[in-house]
Amino acid sequence: MVDGRAKFLSGNLFGHVANMSLLASVGLVAVFLVDFVDMIFISMLGKAELAAAIGYAGAILFFTTSFGIGLGIAAGALVARALGQDNAQLATERTTHALCYGAVFALGVFLSLDVLVGWVGAGGETAALAVDFLQIVVPSVPFLMVGMMGSAILRAHGDARRAMMATIAGGIVNAILDPILIFTFDLGLTGAAWASFVARVVIAYTALMPIVRHYGGIAIPRPAGLWRDLMPVLSIAVPAILTQVATPVGQAYVTRAMAAYGEDAVAGMAIVSRMMPVAFAVIFALSGAVGPIIGQNFGAGDLGRVKRTYAAGVSFAALVIVVISAALFTFRAPLAAMFDAQGITLTLIYLFCGPLSLAFFFNGMLFVSNAAFNNMGHPYYSTVTNWGRNTLGMIPLVWGGSLLFGAPGVLIGQAAAGVLFGALAWVLARRMIAQGGQRKRAKPEAFARDGRLMSLLHLRR
Repeated sequence: MVDGRAKFLSGNLFGHVANMSLLASVGLVAVFLVDFVDMIFISMLGKAELAAAIGYAGAILFFTTSFGIGLGIAAGALVARALGQDNAQLATERTTHALCYGAVFALGVFLSLDVLVGWVGAGGETAALAVDFLQIVVPSVPFLMVGMMGSAILRAHGDARRAMMATIAGGIVNAILDPILIFTFDLGLTGAAWASFVARVVIAYTALMPIVRHYGGIAIPRPAGLWRDLMPVLSIAVPAILTQVATPVGQAYVTRAMAAYGEDAVAGMAIVSRMMPVAFAVIFALSGAVGPIIGQNFGAGDLGRVKRTYAAGVSFAALVIVVISAALFTFRAPLAAMFDAQGITLTLIYLFCGPLSLAFFFNGMLFVSNAAFNNMGHPYYSTVTNWGRNTLGMIPLVWGGSLLFGAPGVLIGQAAAGVLFGALAWVLARRMIAQGGQRKRAKPEAFARDGRLMSLLHLRR
């Protein structure tokens, strides 16, 4: 059965946003937990060079994951737009071509492993272990990209449940195989690599099968089509990739600033940084959840519904932040006790579980705005606001906060940067949507006839 309908062109928008976000957040939590457990198993082997090798390999895999996320955002935006245009054939072709680009990128990474490991600073036995690990894991990158992009395409069709199941299935397989291969078969780091490989194959299969069975499947890639869709994909994927890279850059500066106040302060910051994605997984999922809703309605030319979708996303973020912040404040004492937190570590945890968690609303606003930027032809707005937050905003505000308030001021400055650029993103998004409603729209046939970026945009100056 093929379902080429654009399901977000009707129905309650707040309900669509809530359903998509909640289901997507379950998949995100699964990823966070599996990565955490993976490191625990490796650490239990008691060999520092193994943990270090995982760290170096993780730095490289972060960038491959960033590329996968960027390509997934591009694929999801273009497929959602085609569905909004009621062009199921174009949606199928773009699915195929985006998956092909991901496979080519993964091959390039595999052929460059020694160079990449050297770039991140690994040497000696640690470098050799990292390369051994990556030689097993990197060939699975095409499967991971297929899984990530397949999940994004499923969300573009409005099928958040099947997208979620792909991630959960991979997480379960990884969690089961890790202890068996690492300890029972005494494979150590190699066992962890093979567990990751199998899990990624499972993710790819679980994401791809619904596309084949329900959403038109995969078309035969043709050179003309691959060339036609290359620039539209890159025009969204490149800024999305740059956006992903901005976060660790900002976090590195925050860590350096916090290090001036000692190990207890760094420990408190580390605990907060690990609590944040779990507590606010629904908010982190907002961009990928709201994007398909905006994309379909933008493709259909219903800019009034696009505006209401954006408002529903911001309202949903506010509701979630208030509920989660209340829970964090209520249970801040037992949460701190879990980590045996004292002194400055306790202060930082309590600070996050109070006013700073409420300030995370502005990050939610930024995520919803990113979805609008990526799906309405202005992906570089996402890049500018995210890099602005993590550099122009974070550096002076963290520095000033630390001067005024010490270690707590570092977290306050980080939150203030989110407030500033979240508000800026809100202004830009509202202006972009308003201008979109005033400009002449391209005819639907242009989407099928020409794959260049300007043919895909509904806006013309």
